[in-house]
Amino acid sequence: MSGVMGEDSLVPRARSRLPVVCTGGLGLLTLLFAWLLDSDKFIERTGMITFCITVAMFIHSMCLFAEEWLFHSRQRYHGRTIETFQACFSGRVILGMCAIFLMLKLGWSFSEEQWSTMALMCAVYLLLKCLGVLGPAPVEISEICEMKKMNVAHGLAWSFYTGYLKFVLPDLQNKVSRYSSTKGKLSSPRLHILLPLNAKVPSKPEEEDTNVVFHENLPELERDTAGVRKRSYKNSVYKITHNNEAFSCVLEYATPLLTLYQMSHESSAGFGERERKQQVLLFYRTLSQILENSLECRNRYRLVLLNDEHTGDPHFLSREIIQHLKQEDGEIYMDPIQEPPNEVHPVPEEGPVGNFNGALRGTFPEDPVSSNPTLMFSQPQSLRSEPVETTDHFNQPNARRWD
Repeated sequence: MSGVMGEDSLVPRARSRLPVVCTGGLGLLTLLFAWLLDSDKFIERTGMITFCITVAMFIHSMCLFAEEWLFHSRQRYHGRTIETFQACFSGRVILGMCAIFLMLKLGWSFSEEQWSTMALMCAVYLLLKCLGVLGPAPVEISEICEMKKMNVAHGLAWSFYTGYLKFVLPDLQNKVSRYSSTKGKLSSPRLHILLPLNAKVPSKPEEEDTNVVFHENLPELERDTAGVRKRSYKNSVYKITHNNEAFSCVLEYATPLLTLYQMSHESSAGFGERERKQQVLLFYRTLSQILENSLECRNRYRLVLLNDEHTGDPHFLSREIIQHLKQEDGEIYMDPIQEPPNEVHPVPEEGPVGNFNGALRGTFPEDPVSSNPTLMFSQPQSLRSEPVETTDHFNQPNARRWD
């Protein structure tokens, strides 16, 4: 679970289709304006412009194909010409050229002046494309990378999940239970993952805040991973104090942020401070989505996004962690694997249809999976009642409650 104060003002949302809608609307309005100015030659001029743009895009694709086929065919496409062709030519350009070829075959002709105008338009388009004037804007490149999951943050988030959190978080409850039975109850059973916006990850949280003190490690988890036998995975318990309040929880920094921080200090990576902060926010958003969609990890974590605009506050970290711990006090911990039983009562069918269904069930017992749906109502409850935990684990006599 992610709990971030002021998250909407920090974490970027996915981009909408507003630019496409605005561009399409303005294009239609421009076409209408051109038709009102000269409706007699509107279709002819529209066809000429479409012809020119399509041919110019086809010529540009041919230039791309020449580069890929001559110098990169074997390394990038394993010598397969079809894959090289598909990488350089979009389907729309091919369909446009087919339509142009068909129209010319059917007898659509142009005058010399029209051919001259179209050749000039193609030349201008190719020159503008060559100079980068018609290239994608930085925003468009960013949107393409986000849509196709091509950012550094996407790869780091998935690596952090599949290589660590996917098997550490499901086992966390057992380790916390074993720890609590001998050492005392923690303030929260979740793993608190710290994500500083500046990507500066200290080796010890005490270096950032003296109110955060290491207590001890939870029982280790051992796994055979990538040829390493019994690789050990640890989680640490920390004591946090602030204003005479004491808390304890499991916390750690997100180690992939170290990679982002080090990349920003390598000139060969082409990764500046601005890009680093953007990637940290995308890492947070991607990791949050991954964990929320994982039934094994849901409700077993807490993402703590730390704003780096707190210079001069030596106890910012402890205050932020305690604020999250207090926010969790009002939440009900639910085991993500178990489904809470609901007491429901089917409403019996009446009339001839109900009698027929009853006789049919008496003759042929029905499979509970393939049974006909029935209308069900849950037991009525007061709207002012306090929330009640109904999971099997919670109702057991010896079960631990995190409230």
